[in-house]
Amino acid sequence: MSIMRVKSAEQSIRDAEAPEFRLRRVLSAVDLLGIGIGAIIGTGIFVLTGVAAATDAGPGIAISFVLSGIACGLAALCYAEFASVVPVAGSAYTFSYASMGEFLAWIIGWDLILEFILGASTVSVGWSQYFVEALSSIGLALPDSLAGAPGAGGVVNLPAAVIALILTAVLVVGIRLSSAVTNVVVAIKLAVVLFFIIFGAFFINTANWSPFIPPHQPPAPGAAGSPLDEPLVNAIFGATGSFGVSGLVAGAALVFFAYIGFDIVASGAEETRRPQRDMPIGILGSLAVCSVLYVLVSLVMTGIVKYPALDTAAPMATAFQAIGAPWAVGLVSLGAIAGLTTVILILMLGQARVGFAMSRDGLLPVWFAKVHPKYRTPYRITLITGIVVALISSLTPIDVLAEMTNIGTLFAFVLVSAGVLVLRRTRPDLPRAFRVPWVPVVPVLAVLACLYLMLNLDGWTWIRFGIWMVIGLVVYFVYSMRNSRLARGESIEEAAEEL
Repeated sequence: MSIMRVKSAEQSIRDAEAPEFRLRRVLSAVDLLGIGIGAIIGTGIFVLTGVAAATDAGPGIAISFVLSGIACGLAALCYAEFASVVPVAGSAYTFSYASMGEFLAWIIGWDLILEFILGASTVSVGWSQYFVEALSSIGLALPDSLAGAPGAGGVVNLPAAVIALILTAVLVVGIRLSSAVTNVVVAIKLAVVLFFIIFGAFFINTANWSPFIPPHQPPAPGAAGSPLDEPLVNAIFGATGSFGVSGLVAGAALVFFAYIGFDIVASGAEETRRPQRDMPIGILGSLAVCSVLYVLVSLVMTGIVKYPALDTAAPMATAFQAIGAPWAVGLVSLGAIAGLTTVILILMLGQARVGFAMSRDGLLPVWFAKVHPKYRTPYRITLITGIVVALISSLTPIDVLAEMTNIGTLFAFVLVSAGVLVLRRTRPDLPRAFRVPWVPVVPVLAVLACLYLMLNLDGWTWIRFGIWMVIGLVVYFVYSMRNSRLARGESIEEAAEEL
């Protein structure tokens, strides 16, 4: 009954080949790149870039993106090694189970459930807002009662629910269709981002970049709020205010949300034709492409408009308005809708695969792990995920929960990076198609970088995260610990009989 029992990489791979739980291997390296870029480019680049520049880093937001990208790059190397060793659905959950044991695997799986479901719900609400605005621009206004949740001026947010359910159907029909849809939409939003960079570059005023790193500003007298509104690092080191070097780091912690997604690529390992080769390409390639685009977008944006004016929900549109190109606002809206569509799709894909892996292991009811006989997708957990996301997004006036999602992802990165060190020591015999260079330096730096970014999130985020983790502990000790297949010594064939 040890809570630290480890599920070996070999056992995870055997379970993935069981006929009752086997998924269809159809994804290529190009498909994985599309999934990664599709998940990464979304709310972060279309919204948070301007907010972070205006409130934390100024034009130095480009440096914030570099700092955040370095932390993600270090973690991505660790993800790539794990994905080549254990090419099984579940991402960080599966990796933790194979290296640090069941208890930590449950913690990270429970953490990912919160991250993916709330993330998909929040982005669905954002998608709805852009969609309603697009309809209004062509004279097809949606009644307020159907365009907002209770408490947000409406009765039900119908577009948010509809997009979640449509994408659920796409996921149920098959990973191949999901990938094809993703690749088309990714092409659209990449075109929009490249247009912004190339077109906007002609209107850059270098005076807007001065000072590139605005001097540190202490909080205004009487403006201090609750200590819980401040980044945790401020309580530890006594720093307050904005901008300066500390503002660059705070900006990096905020725009970290813009990088979330490359880790979801690892969730598709079990559906990839050649995971040992293609997973590292998908993970590292998508991160590299998006990092370059983010730095260029932030430089162009802050070059067109002085950074204090970018604290808006649509900073790209603000930049186009400033250069007298309102016609381009519609183009940005198209890119935003495309960007948010793939983010919703891939967040629900990640949640379904993590839930599938946890159910197959017995930590959640094995009933959820049923694979569709025709489409070979985990349709039960996918349908439940889609319905929950539709309900939350349609009935709850959710603000952008960027920091809540960030802390969960950073925590996953910490465990995966530490897990590389553990597995290198406990199982040096495992074949590794991709190996993290300069071990232990890279994994240790990844852990430290992610922990420091976590400390730059506010106290309320830590409290909410702690409450969710406590609920997860109760579920684990009441149900999961006793029903785990490892605890019961149950084979994958015996688990299949419960379906």
